[in-house]
Amino acid sequence: MGRAGCCCSGAERLASPSTVRRFRPLLLLIIALTSAARIGQCQVITPQCRIHKCTTDFVSLTSHLTPAVDDFHVEFCKALRAYSACTQRTAKSCRGNLVFHSAVLGISDLMSQRNCSRDGPVSSAHPEVHHEPCNYYSRTQHAHTPAHAHAHTHSHTHTRQGFLFCGLFGDPHLRTFKDSFQTCKVEGAWPLIDNDYLSVQVTNVPVVTGSSATATNKITVIFKPYEGCTDQRVYQAVTDNLPAAFDDGTVSSGDPIHVSVGTDGAAGKVRALWISERSPGHHVELHAGYIGVTVIVRQLGRYLTLAVRIPEELAQAYDATQDLQLCLNGCPRVERIDQSGHLPLTPPSVGLQLQQLHRPRYSSQIQLYSPSDRQMFTAEGAKERCREQLEVQDIYFHSCVFDLLTTGDANFTVAAYSAQKDMESLHPHRDRWRIYPQGSAPSTLHPQPLQLLTLLLLCTLSFV
Repeated sequence: MGRAGCCCSGAERLASPSTVRRFRPLLLLIIALTSAARIGQCQVITPQCRIHKCTTDFVSLTSHLTPAVDDFHVEFCKALRAYSACTQRTAKSCRGNLVFHSAVLGISDLMSQRNCSRDGPVSSAHPEVHHEPCNYYSRTQHAHTPAHAHAHTHSHTHTRQGFLFCGLFGDPHLRTFKDSFQTCKVEGAWPLIDNDYLSVQVTNVPVVTGSSATATNKITVIFKPYEGCTDQRVYQAVTDNLPAAFDDGTVSSGDPIHVSVGTDGAAGKVRALWISERSPGHHVELHAGYIGVTVIVRQLGRYLTLAVRIPEELAQAYDATQDLQLCLNGCPRVERIDQSGHLPLTPPSVGLQLQQLHRPRYSSQIQLYSPSDRQMFTAEGAKERCREQLEVQDIYFHSCVFDLLTTGDANFTVAAYSAQKDMESLHPHRDRWRIYPQGSAPSTLHPQPLQLLTLLLLCTLSFV
């Protein structure tokens, strides 16, 4: 019969045994953490095999650990021993299961690398975690966490729920908390978010004469006071002024809530509220750890883009006087440019044909275009330009085409691309990332990279 293996013949030629052994601990852990639910292509996991439970328990035991913590090594070894003990208990029912054997090998290699003894204390399946009152993730880890009173007249019980995403970019295109995609006029100042914890307001101005399309030139974010964590902080960005500080000149607020390890290996304290400047004058991120909120603000060309992730329970904390929120309810019908999600790809506006453009040039690490690069795009020309950055013809691609036809400003191509990447980094549900216009379908079916990689690793390791 030969060796029982995966269904992928010839996979052993894709990686030499020496290369696989060198990276085996990482590869095996990738397999154990990502493949338990998707191994049906090669074999079926029997209901009695509990390797998936062992793996999820290990993730739970180690998810709060950071190398900067003094007892990191001790706690990590405890978790590895608990993981090993769990695999031993389910070994009989997992006989012949590739995920199980990959996990066992990965545990052994990691214990050797970290000099963990086989005998010793193990972590509890329900470890005691120190709850930090100004860390949303710590505070809401367990549903029975007590209510936290803040500066308002009432208090909320924070129980861990899902997160919501909202984004605004281009002419402008709005992605609401409900993943409704709209293109709106909304000229002037409009509230995107307005609840008990956070307010976000944008100001939009006309882009070209003769068109109803507008774009964002001002963003105001207000973090409301939260007792014991932060006073009120206001962040304001306008075209050509994307500061790396709040209005009062500070860059953070509140006491340090935990230790963070940077890419250079240096450990530092993370505060309840802080600002990170990713690209001076072009990309700023606001992190409110005490409420689990992240805000990304960019300037691309002459206009601003915005992306926000917020816990669902906090987004719903508002009263009747705060019901006008574009992220929550979308744009008023009279302000909509799209037709129930369909963008009319019309010829360039008369204003664009007549407008004289005399504006300064801009440059950054991202390839931007000066306003003098504005041009008259045909529909095919606009699609070709958008394909340079956007491979999938989803709503971001169609928004890019619409913006080029409407304004002739090639910077909107970069804006659509950046908005899509910000969405992918903040949106909590990968299966909802792609939105296609009505009557449109994906132009190509792209394979799932992670699934293909996992299957390839499984097939390769089965021959080692």
